[in-house]
Amino acid sequence: MATHSSRASAAAGKKPEWQLRLYIAGKTARSSAALDNLKKLCEDHLAGRYSIEVIDLLVNPQLAAGDQILAVPTLVRKFPEPMRKIIGDLSNEERVLVGLDVRPVV
Repeated sequence: MATHSSRASAAAGKKPEWQLRLYIAGKTARSSAALDNLKKLCEDHLAGRYSIEVIDLLVNPQLAAGDQILAVPTLVRKFPEPMRKIIGDLSNEERVLVGLDVRPVV
């Protein structure tokens, strides 16, 4: 299990406002694309206010039950509540921003 955090929140020593968990299954092109898309989106819209935890279900399959993961890649917004899930490679930025409630539905 790897964790990626924005430098600003880690340096400040406080909990990030946005806690995100990305479930993947191995180092596939789709998993890599989802992580790359998520990192870009976070830096563009949540800079310094997020953490990303990456969970590879091939390594830790038992962790899928906790967040009821049925497909991969799946992004879970743990905080702020309520929890939200987005399935896919996260390439549709508008859909992801609305799904995470970063941007209101227009």
